[in-house]
Amino acid sequence: MPYIKIKCYPKDEQTKQKVVERINETFLELWGCPKEAISISLEEVEPANWDAVVKTEIEPNEDKMMVLAGEKRYE
Repeated sequence: MPYIKIKCYPKDEQTKQKVVERINETFLELWGCPKEAISISLEEVEPANWDAVVKTEIEPNEDKMMVLAGEKRYE
């Protein structure tokens, strides 16, 4: 609790580490869970393969998306 899975275009190692660190800090601060409870994975996907992510992971889960295509889906 929680497991955060990130799929993204490739980035340099420093940027990936900074993003993961901020997500980790946010969950520690706002979710209120102990650090031992947090797991974060980051999988790079080449831009040419991104359509597969959209079709297999995003579209089938549209009802669960909090942000979709840059738009917040909550008030």
